Amino acid sequence: MNAPRRAARRRAPHPAAAPARVVLTALTAALGFSATALAAVSLRMARTVVTPAGRVPDVQLLALDAAAQTVTLGRTDDTVLPGRYGLFTTGTLDYLRLGSVVKDDDAGVTRKLLTHVPADAQLAPAAAFSGWYYDKPDDLQLPYRTALIGTPVGPCPAWEFPAAVDSDVWVIQIHGRGTTRSETLRAVPVFHDLGITSLVVSYRNDGEAPRSRTGTYALGATEWRDVDAAIGYARRQGARRILLMGWSMGGAIALQTEFSSPHRDVIAGLVLESPVADWRTVLRYQGGLMRLPAPVLGFAQQILDSDWGAVLTGSGSAIPLDRLDAVARAAELRHPVLLLHSDDDGFVPSDASHALAAARPDLVRMETFAVARHTKLWNYDEERWTRAIQDWVRAQGFATDR
Repeated sequence: MNAPRRAARRRAPHPAAAPARVVLTALTAALGFSATALAAVSLRMARTVVTPAGRVPDVQLLALDAAAQTVTLGRTDDTVLPGRYGLFTTGTLDYLRLGSVVKDDDAGVTRKLLTHVPADAQLAPAAAFSGWYYDKPDDLQLPYRTALIGTPVGPCPAWEFPAAVDSDVWVIQIHGRGTTRSETLRAVPVFHDLGITSLVVSYRNDGEAPRSRTGTYALGATEWRDVDAAIGYARRQGARRILLMGWSMGGAIALQTEFSSPHRDVIAGLVLESPVADWRTVLRYQGGLMRLPAPVLGFAQQILDSDWGAVLTGSGSAIPLDRLDAVARAAELRHPVLLLHSDDDGFVPSDASHALAAARPDLVRMETFAVARHTKLWNYDEERWTRAIQDWVRAQGFATDR
């Protein structure tokens, strides 16, 4: 007798199972979308860091009074600063020098013009506030000559301001990210008065020097080689003691030159103005300003610091963030350093500068400013800034003006 066949039974789904699957599917999709979005933001941040960018308008020009020779700007943390500054414009004039604040209210900030503006001048409202002040070498009214520095990427233009008397002490001025060598012209008269020759240099991908194969910044990891070539040039012209003065990212480049240069025997000291001493500190700060989640910042750093990330950013090779951390490498410093930084820098926080000074008190002297903002210490308090450099240079025995 055949056993009765048991009908296959299919368990009926629980009433809540279908909605749960829908929720799980939606949640998985949402998480996938979030991860994709976070990765996209991280990649965008990494690309921004290594991509050279031109000057971006950051202030509105509200009014121009040719009769009173004043200009009214939108109120920002920079436009209210006391001191002398510059303003990049478009129209009748492309650059204006600005003097003191004559009026500051909710309607804007009115400053005295130090560049004469004709009555029929027409200027666009979009402008860029600047700490440059001097925008070309002729503004200094000092003798200079142009030079071409042979570097691994080709001839890089430079300006050479000879000391008034023969001297074997030179200073090489290294500008920051997104700017050109004109940024550093403010320092030339200070060193000229100390009897020191200034060499104001350009470096790869800065818009004046040749472009590298990738056309991207390496945040100091490769740019130092162009500064090293400038040291070689100075040596051939008779320099025997060379100071490196780096501004913002130029500070990172100066530090990498100090750590790696074959010409280290003639480097005598470093002057660092609002420097990047550690890129991770800067990235964390900038990420905080943009209210980016910590995972975005962390992944952006992984992208920068990896070979696979270099493919995505187009940088050609990984950015060695560990090697660019001067605080971690403080033991490798061999020459005296003068640090000039404002605690309310607003772009490159002073934390790493303080940490570097604390790590090497035997070599590093730090002059801390307030209010002055990023690379605008000269503009805000020219007298103190100048005196700090003069005192340090003389204390190190580099001045030849006596």
